Amino acid sequence: MKLFLMLGSISSFLFVALGAFGAHALKPRLEAGGYLATYETAVQYHMIHSLAIIAVAILMNFMGSTGLLQGAGWAFFIGIIIFSGSLYVLSMTGISILGAITPIGGVAFLVGWVLVFLAALNH
Repeated sequence: MKLFLMLGSISSFLFVALGAFGAHALKPRLEAGGYLATYETAVQYHMIHSLAIIAVAILMNFMGSTGLLQGAGWAFFIGIIIFSGSLYVLSMTGISILGAITPIGGVAFLVGWVLVFLAALNH
């Protein structure tokens, strides 16, 4: 529980910082390269799933630290790294091959939500 609260808090700090950095320092470069929407998508999914990690920590407090909830927390965290991380790097470098791994992060997000559902069903 404590670990996911800390991971979610750090991840939330990072999405705010990266969002502000993209909106101010990187915006001209991202617009010129046509990657502003890609960067914004990365920040949006980063934000949603950082809060999902915090929600998992809170759920663990009420439902117990089940394997399903732990799996959900890790799936959300891995999803942020792979999905948002690949989009951040893609938008800043233009290395388009990174787009090939982005869906793996999306699948991790889906797995996380299924695990939250299963934890609720089993509670």
